[in-house]
Amino acid sequence: MRVQIGNSIFDWGSKTYIAGIINLTPDSFSGDGIYKDPERAAAKAQELVEEGADLIDVGAESTRPGHVPISADEELERLLPSLRKIVQSVKVPVSVDTTKYEVAKEALEEGACIINDVWGLQKSPGICGLVASHNGAIIVMHNQLGTTYPNGLLQTICAFLSSAARRCLEAGVPPGKIIIDPGIGFGKNAEQNLQVLKNLDIIRDLGFPVLVGPSRKSFIGYVLGADVSDRIEGTAAAVATCALNGVDIVRVHDVKAMKRVCRMIDAIKSA
Repeated sequence: MRVQIGNSIFDWGSKTYIAGIINLTPDSFSGDGIYKDPERAAAKAQELVEEGADLIDVGAESTRPGHVPISADEELERLLPSLRKIVQSVKVPVSVDTTKYEVAKEALEEGACIINDVWGLQKSPGICGLVASHNGAIIVMHNQLGTTYPNGLLQTICAFLSSAARRCLEAGVPPGKIIIDPGIGFGKNAEQNLQVLKNLDIIRDLGFPVLVGPSRKSFIGYVLGADVSDRIEGTAAAVATCALNGVDIVRVHDVKAMKRVCRMIDAIKSA
């Protein structure tokens, strides 16, 4: 399935695409936050593209466990100056990580072409219609409070993502521009995150492009006993698992290394 997002063509199923992460927060879990420095954010975006990023994902509100929520005004104050610089600096699509309708609207008007909603339309259902009206793409992620799944982990995730994707279709977003994310690290403990990675084929079988964000997450620290600054091998293993199982996009911090992992896996798969 080929779609155009921004000025880029994505051929889902043909390779593993890389989303490079830029955090505009003072409290990023991985310690990589770029706070109130648009020039630095733009330079970082250029660096990630040079390293192989196919899109840039920008977030201005932390989603780390225990984070303090911020208002839409504060999120926009953090986001817009850097977003404007980033959009001017790179030719790849720019995604904005937000759950707020007002922030999504401003971001799309400033040149972002993907909205990454980590609550999968639960907080702002109107985001899908907004994306459709701007001919954009949307990432809907599974998320919930707590780690209890009385109906089964994979069953719950699949039902949630199917419902969110259906709402996007009804709002007018084309199927190739609805990207589903099982939400590694969100509403799941370490063992549950491993179960999701083991069963990515079930997520892929829902029929939409799939994004997974395992980069530096706590489940890697759980398995390896590694601090957040020492999780590149664990991230590489998770990214390789994603690539082997047909995930379309991996969202990562260490773009250069993970691009190489994906290129190698893709070469093996197509040999």
